[in-house]
Amino acid sequence: MGKSRTKRFKRPQFSPTGDCQAEAAAANGTEPEEDDGPAAELLEKLQHPSAEVRECACAGLARLVQQRPALPGLARRDAVRRLGPLLLDPSLAVRETAAGALRNLSACGGFEVCDDMVTKDIMTPLVVLLKECSTGLDSNEMSPQEKKDQNRNSIENIANEAVNVLWNICECSSRAVSIFNKEGCLEIVLKYLSRFSTNVDLAISVAYCLQTVTEDNPELLKSFSAPALHVLESAMLSPVNSMEYILLKTLVAGTIWNLKDIIPSKSQAEIINAILKILSEVLEMDAGEMVIQMKEAETQRIKTAAETEDTLQNVNGDDLVEDDEMEEIPHRRKVRRKTFISDLLPPTDRELRETVALLTAQQTALEIIVNMCCSEDPTDDEWEELSSSDESDAFMENSLSEGGGQLLSPLCLCHEVHTALTNCLIPKKIFEKTAFPNSIAVDVCSRNPSWKPLIRKMSTIQCRALVCLQSLVSLLDVDHLGGPAALQTLAQHLSQLLFSQPDFAKHVDFLEAISSALRALLQTVASKNIPQCMTPDQLLTLCRAGIHSSNVGLRVNVVSILGITGSVLAKEDGTLDTLKTIGCFLLEVATKDPSLVVAGEALDALFDVFADGKEAERASVQIKLLSALKEFQPVFKMKIRKEGRAKYSPDQLCVLDNVKMNLRRFVAYQETVEKRLTT
Repeated sequence: MGKSRTKRFKRPQFSPTGDCQAEAAAANGTEPEEDDGPAAELLEKLQHPSAEVRECACAGLARLVQQRPALPGLARRDAVRRLGPLLLDPSLAVRETAAGALRNLSACGGFEVCDDMVTKDIMTPLVVLLKECSTGLDSNEMSPQEKKDQNRNSIENIANEAVNVLWNICECSSRAVSIFNKEGCLEIVLKYLSRFSTNVDLAISVAYCLQTVTEDNPELLKSFSAPALHVLESAMLSPVNSMEYILLKTLVAGTIWNLKDIIPSKSQAEIINAILKILSEVLEMDAGEMVIQMKEAETQRIKTAAETEDTLQNVNGDDLVEDDEMEEIPHRRKVRRKTFISDLLPPTDRELRETVALLTAQQTALEIIVNMCCSEDPTDDEWEELSSSDESDAFMENSLSEGGGQLLSPLCLCHEVHTALTNCLIPKKIFEKTAFPNSIAVDVCSRNPSWKPLIRKMSTIQCRALVCLQSLVSLLDVDHLGGPAALQTLAQHLSQLLFSQPDFAKHVDFLEAISSALRALLQTVASKNIPQCMTPDQLLTLCRAGIHSSNVGLRVNVVSILGITGSVLAKEDGTLDTLKTIGCFLLEVATKDPSLVVAGEALDALFDVFADGKEAERASVQIKLLSALKEFQPVFKMKIRKEGRAKYSPDQLCVLDNVKMNLRRFVAYQETVEKRLTT
């Protein structure tokens, strides 16, 4: 109803293997039974006097919580309150596995489980654990060899698990974010982030958490001091270019964008360019080629390792078997930990780690660009207030090293953003990412179970790029997009993407994303009087495929597309039959779609199509538009009254009230049209 509005992206829960194991179990028909016997046994063992038994119980729960049907049983038995105290267990191994179990529970349980975790006061022991880890890091500065000997029970590993629990809960609970603010968690996690040069996994976890808690959180922004901003700057400027560090820098760039309201207003363009430079470099990389190269490298590494093992067996004979037996118990325990706790990035398989990190960085970069395009410009008064801050100016003058001052300055969505997007070739790179994933890379991944989830990640990047394209088309001037010819080329590209897939209607996420891009493109083309490149028949094919989807956003897009197309055709001659087809389609959606949002959008589209033009007037009379709308008018009014407050937000209700008022006016207008044409 009106101009399309791009959705903002929230931080996704990230797992290297896709969704929780529950979905895989459901697909294989191996869902656990309703009996929560295993849960009862494991929870009982949490109180065992042996630390090793408690650790094993925590590890078992970490696996169990990934099976969604097991969650109600765990809730009944108060698993959160039983696991919480173990975050402060005397044994470091128990602390780590308890945090791992809570991490998986918060990741797989969703909003309700996370909110329940806050209700059951998980934040109290979690915050204490984070503070103790922070203190431990200060007093535990050891040599590299000593640090290596600590292995997986190190304080940093515990901190990593705890930060992931914090991130998951804050993502889902505003109460958790409030506790984060009040308990001074910012200082703690920034200390962890400052160790990015020696522990990138921990830094990545912190960066994810910071992106979540800094979004729409003005109370927290007041806590960011000059040293805190300097930590972010240092991480974003890290010279290391491994894929994991690229992911880290991308996440930190997103966090700095969230801080735009507190950074002093001196070098707007510089900070925007700094962020977009990082995002541009991420998007520049060919993810498909990376998948192919990394899979080849993994295959070669495994082959070399196997050949080396054969050689050692031939040289050492039975001695090697004896060594294996001596190492059997610690080896088994290591595998158990790896299997039971879902890490942000896999603990082994370097090639897979690097590839997942790049794909995640690209998806994140696209989401940040969309969020930048969705931001509202601050008012002049707000900028004036910011620029008058003595503390901010002192920070700029005294805190930053030479050259770094370009990075920390206020951000706003203005001319500088438009220019920076163009200068960094962001539109071109996003255009390239809208293509289907590299077919060879998809084939490579499909033949290996551990790489197969990457197919979905590559498809997600394509969908994010299409949504990003929608934002850019809506935001930038035509000249910044390359002019009318570039828009026509873009329309042809989207058409080819859409109709090159015979089964495109089955891919709902793709269809919603590409319809969003098409909607924005058609709006821009129509407003600038640029000739349309897609035929009405093509658009009708898309709309007929999308209108039966359960996805409301997709249905809204397709009726809006027809409204834009019809309003252009109404001004042309010889379009009567097409206008009648569009009118009948929109009328059916308006009167039969179960969602008032979709029905309202369809009515809005009808108003646009039949508002003016001789062909439109003739078409409206021939499809009996007036009588249909008169009959539907009281029904629409009644549905708003009955369903409105229960199902729709205040903003949606406001729009629906406008549609209702416009419907009354449009009916009156159609009465004059019909009277004039029939007399």
